[in-house]
Amino acid sequence: QVQLVESGGGLVQAGGSLRLSCAASGRTFSSYNMGWFRQAPGAEREFVAGISRSGDITSYADAVEGRFTIFRDNAKTTVNLQMNRLKTHDTVVYYCAAKNTADGFVLRSGYDYWGHGTQDAASS
Repeated sequence: QVQLVESGGGLVQAGGSLRLSCAASGRTFSSYNMGWFRQAPGAEREFVAGISRSGDITSYADAVEGRFTIFRDNAKTTVNLQMNRLKTHDTVVYYCAAKNTADGFVLRSGYDYWGHGTQDAASS
């Protein structure tokens, strides 16, 4: 089992940047593929970005492609989401997730463990 704790949310002006971090503890972090999801009030939780165990494969939602970057540090057992050129609709709760399988990043149901979320806000 792995425990995930997100941090780094906050308030920033639209067009600014934030970095979210997810610290993992428990079983070997490098054995998990990782993902970031986000959820607006009343909406489904949606895929943002995913990264493979070794970090050599990444995947992004169209809405964040070119603005967000996911990267991990297996030695520090963290996965990060660098968010640039933030838009007001990026103002949602972000969740970190871990999965044992290597069958893609997008499906929420494919993840085994979830953090509790962190809120970011981009003001116009």
